[in-house]
Amino acid sequence: MSKCNFSIDFTGTANEVFNRAKSAVEKQGGSFSGTADNGSFSINVFGNISGTYNVSGQQLQISIEEKPIMIPCAAIENALKSQIG
Repeated sequence: MSKCNFSIDFTGTANEVFNRAKSAVEKQGGSFSGTADNGSFSINVFGNISGTYNVSGQQLQISIEEKPIMIPCAAIENALKSQIG
């Protein structure tokens, strides 16, 4: 099991970011639960990627709890930034 932690700065409201993130995960067949403040997600991309998130001010803090060893943390971070940042 691997673990990554990173933050994504955002503009707009936490609700807007929550809706973009939820939509992006669900479009890929993943699951998303929580509120605009915190929660968890899981998606299957070359294996299971799951983690938690927490909003602090204008920053989305993400902790990846499980990921395929062949997918680097930077790739996950960049993909999430392009979808919700």
